[in-house]
Amino acid sequence: MIFHPNLTTLNHTIAFHARHTPEHAAILTPTGATVSYGELHQRSTRLAGALRSAGIRPGDRIACLGRETPSYWELLFAASATGAVLVPINPALSAVEVEHIVDDADAALVFIDHDHSLAGLTGRTEIITDLPSFTAWRDSGSDAAPFEGHPDTPIAQLYTSGTTGLPKGVVLGQRSFTAIRDALGNANLDWIDWRDGDVAMIGIPGFHVGGLWYATQAFHAGATVFSMPEFDAVAARTAIRSLGITTAIVVPAMLRQILDAPGSLSDFTTLRKIIYGGAPITESLLRRAARDFGADFAQIYGLTETGNTAICLPPDQHGPDSTRLRAAGRPYPGVEVRITDEDGTPVPQGEVGEVWLRTPAAMLEYWNLPEATADTLIDGWIRTGDAGRLDAEGYLFIEDRVKDMILVAGENVFPAEVENALAGHPAVNDVAVIGVPDDASGEAVLAYIVPHETIPTSRELALFLRDRLAAFKRPTQYLFVDKIPRNPSGKILRRTLREQHWRDRDRQVN
Repeated sequence: MIFHPNLTTLNHTIAFHARHTPEHAAILTPTGATVSYGELHQRSTRLAGALRSAGIRPGDRIACLGRETPSYWELLFAASATGAVLVPINPALSAVEVEHIVDDADAALVFIDHDHSLAGLTGRTEIITDLPSFTAWRDSGSDAAPFEGHPDTPIAQLYTSGTTGLPKGVVLGQRSFTAIRDALGNANLDWIDWRDGDVAMIGIPGFHVGGLWYATQAFHAGATVFSMPEFDAVAARTAIRSLGITTAIVVPAMLRQILDAPGSLSDFTTLRKIIYGGAPITESLLRRAARDFGADFAQIYGLTETGNTAICLPPDQHGPDSTRLRAAGRPYPGVEVRITDEDGTPVPQGEVGEVWLRTPAAMLEYWNLPEATADTLIDGWIRTGDAGRLDAEGYLFIEDRVKDMILVAGENVFPAEVENALAGHPAVNDVAVIGVPDDASGEAVLAYIVPHETIPTSRELALFLRDRLAAFKRPTQYLFVDKIPRNPSGKILRRTLREQHWRDRDRQVN
């Protein structure tokens, strides 16, 4: 295992590897081009100087809308060198959603690649990252001593939807990307390990905590990071074969797509470990993946709010005779888990309740939302909103979700946000949104609609949502009903709606 506990911030990481292995590839692109650690350090240092010249100071937010091209990673290290906070934005979001995040973060600068450029964000300076003008702007920066941060210095602000329907900014400190690394290294566990020559494929995007976490672990270890600008199963399979990918992080839907893509099993000969998470996986897919990939598997579980993965099902529990393939795993060293009732009181072992996690990588806060922070972060514990149970040996099994989140191919969709958008259609009188089983994406979004006098068509509703919600949030099915079931206080009885779609399933996630 490559373990550098002295690298406590991203500043330390890039400087260390630029000094010791300057020619080693830090970033590998789909074309096979590389950016060495020495080059990445030089570019990010100059970019930090350009940010300072543009007025960026410690604590300022800089947003990035686009894919994980080399400039994205340059921005991450430059943010660390200036004390700024990087706000990665999902490029699949609509213009309205993007503008809300930029405004909420009060981003001083917005970096955008040309494929996702917007028609101007009110009062924001936009910089296109994949044009020659960006290179000239970056290289105009003068070298200066980097900002000396510490483990609690904010470095990233990731937006996750909430039950209010508005995304919340989860502020993560430098320790979110080092604490679990240190715990594993100090315990000499190889659940998530690194070896000389590793090339890591980051299938999960950088605006997700899983993708950002795994990339930073690769950088800490001095490995090579390969990020696909946009996931494509055929391209991923080709990259694994032609670029010598040794380790990868993906969501289960990506695993299935890669396996279904044309090719031969020899495509996977360089793969030694696959990390998966972000959504539940079926045992049949996991057994097929283990057979065809021929690699070790590790499942991860965590939230944006936990700042990192917190639970891991290690490779030794992925054997064909394992009784724990349905488990999320066990806590990392230094991470605690407990199962509670609705009042926060721990329940007996084996009973289902809400999963609470305590981790040294936990978020610092929800940005500008002290009440929401206090509701989620309690005495160092993170309330996950997931329902689960612990077996006698401390393995966590996720059974359902206390909150109403829907997981579509690893993407979080919250019903309230979709309901709020649909309620704006003049033909919609009432609406309720739930997740239903879907073999391809895990869950699909289903909307129950109580219409006004005229029943709208599904196409009409889909067109209405096109500019209001990202594609993955839009319902794929609509059911028109006379009434939405609600309790006396007016809350939607989602369990009642879900029952008919999930009654034949032995657990209420897919």
